Amino acid sequence: MVKYFFLTLLFFPLQQAQEAHLIDWKGDRKLTWKDFQGEPVLKTDNAALTSSNINFQFGYGSSGFRYSITCRFDKSRSWVRVKNDHILAHEQAHFDIAELHARKLKKALSSYKYNERTVSNDINRIYEAIMKGHHQMQTDYDQQTDHSRNFEKQSEWEIKVAEQLLALQSFANYK
Repeated sequence: MVKYFFLTLLFFPLQQAQEAHLIDWKGDRKLTWKDFQGEPVLKTDNAALTSSNINFQFGYGSSGFRYSITCRFDKSRSWVRVKNDHILAHEQAHFDIAELHARKLKKALSSYKYNERTVSNDINRIYEAIMKGHHQMQTDYDQQTDHSRNFEKQSEWEIKVAEQLLALQSFANYK
């Protein structure tokens, strides 16, 4: 029995309109302050907030499974109160960390041995493990850089994330 879902293909023009506020991660496309279109939260110490997500869909059947992964920045939910290049670099690294974990998800799925009886649980377990690591890395990043205020740690993290993205370059084509 095949359980693929094609509903998104039937409503593609509507989907495009609904996704106009989303930016796919691309190595040659860096965030700009114009991308931060959300309403700032006033009762916070944060200078800016990056809303990014890793979207994962899959279907399976007797012939195997298929999946799609997207890593996107949400312009409507991302906001800024203080604009400077240093803070923008910090926010870019948040988006880059999301991309890093999209690649880790692709890597984990590439090595998955398909089992029709357990695929749903297996795939969900893989996804949850990657997302747990993603959220932990985002938290560690903010804590260690003091939300970009620790310039030395900020620089270290930018290098660390860039190196990890490069190491997982072979998993960048996950769409």
